[in-house]
Formats: sequence, structure tokens, C-alpha cells
Amino acid sequence: MNVYDQNAHALHTLSETTEYAAAPAPKRTSRRGFASMDRSRQREIASAGGRAAHERGTAHTFTSEEARDAGRKGGVSISRDREHMAAIGRKGGEARGASAKRTADQPAPPPQQQP
Repeated sequence: MNVYDQNAHALHTLSETTEYAAAPAPKRTSRRGFASMDRSRQREIASAGGRAAHERGTAHTFTSEEARDAGRKGGVSISRDREHMAAIGRKGGEARGASAKRTADQPAPPPQQQP
């Protein structure tokens, strides 16, 4: 297997994992190119490119209609998974209940004097 095939295989394997960000980077065999840089350097360059695009006026800016459409599509997509939506609701309800319990368990602060 040549170096290209090894890297392609490593990237394919990483893309199949659910925790892509936590996975180690594939072994680098070349010191050239954007992909061979460490992630912080990649972020610096990408950030500079984004700023330059905004300064030139060539960056895409979502209109409210585009943003609304994207949100609708995302909502439709995620809400198809009933178990996932139930888990989200359960987590929110548990957090709210825990917060209310903590508040109820604390003694009320003394009233403040008005000057």
C-alpha cells in the first residue's frame, strides 16, 4: 500500500467514527500542503481567508430567508429521529428540575434595605 492509499484509508476510517475531532491525526509523510500543517496553523490561515473575503465583499452572507430555510431543513431532518428528540426533551426537563430543586433548597436571601 503506498503512502497515498495509507492516508486515504486513515481518513476514510476516521470519517466513519462518531468522534472525529477526538481521533488522532493520521501520520504525516509530507511536510507540504495545508493538510500537513498542525490544526492551529490551519485555523489561522482559514481565519485570515475569511476576514479577507469579508473585507473584499466576496464572502457569502445569509439573508433572513436563506437562514430560515436552512433552519427549517435542519429541524425537519433532526426531528425525524424520535428517540433523539425524546432524549433532548428529557435532558432539558431534568436540568430544569434540578435547577428548581437547587433554588428551593437554598435559604432565601435577606431583604435589601432601600436607601
